[in-house]
Amino acid sequence: MNTTTIENQQNTYPDEWTMIMRPKRSLLDVNLRELWQYRDLITLFVRRDFVSKYKQTILGPLWFIIQPLLTTIMFTIIFGNIAGISTGGIPKVLFYMSGIVGWTYFSTCLNDTSQTFIKNASIFGKVYFPRLALPISVVISNLVSFLIQFIFLCCFLVYFMIQGSDVAPNLLVLWIPVLVVIMAGLGLGFGIIISSMTTKYRDLTHLVTFGVTLWMYATPIIYPLSEIPEKFKILVIANPMTPVIETFKTALLGVGEINYLQLLYSVGFMIVLLAVGIVIFNKVEKTFMDTV
Repeated sequence: MNTTTIENQQNTYPDEWTMIMRPKRSLLDVNLRELWQYRDLITLFVRRDFVSKYKQTILGPLWFIIQPLLTTIMFTIIFGNIAGISTGGIPKVLFYMSGIVGWTYFSTCLNDTSQTFIKNASIFGKVYFPRLALPISVVISNLVSFLIQFIFLCCFLVYFMIQGSDVAPNLLVLWIPVLVVIMAGLGLGFGIIISSMTTKYRDLTHLVTFGVTLWMYATPIIYPLSEIPEKFKILVIANPMTPVIETFKTALLGVGEINYLQLLYSVGFMIVLLAVGIVIFNKVEKTFMDTV
């Protein structure tokens, strides 16, 4: 090999690399800088999820509004009128819709992120990027639909206020961004844990939707927390979504009081859940291509 060939090879392979890939040293290793570097990719995933969800539908983005509206109507007829479940003096439509909007964001984040490994196995096997970018993009894309539904809910709230209903937002609405973060964190935490487990146990994919539906009935969405018998109340309060939904309703409707201790419990639960989820996610990430 002559000198010219060696020089050409040195020019082709420079000593300074633009990116160095290293294996994770710890199961809790989360490279936030790397996630930020891939923010354009996360934005692309968000746009893909948002567009593809209703791209080939007749009503398109109107489904963001139709879904909570139809669910609210069904709850009002079945639970409000037929079953006669009390809403604590709050107009039934507002009571149910405020709970549905908050719960829908959480449940959608959980359901969508729980399929991260199975749905994206082909992408994971071809190109490198931070695997957490996909579930994070799901949480962000669902935030767009939540904002649309939240604005829709506010329109109903203004209408009932004009009609003279005894409901009014208060300064607790400043807590709503915090509540959204808690809902996103809980949905992401549960979702990545389930996603990691479904790489070996596919039965979980069939249980997630059913389990989330049952979980909804254990959350004060169709009934106020004050109407629960004392012997069952501890079980409902142990649900980390209960303080979130109750605070969400209190902030928007101005009825009830915020329980900061219970809300702190939800925050602590979310932090522990995310830590456990990241550990399991990082562990499965190394070997999931052998099982998916």
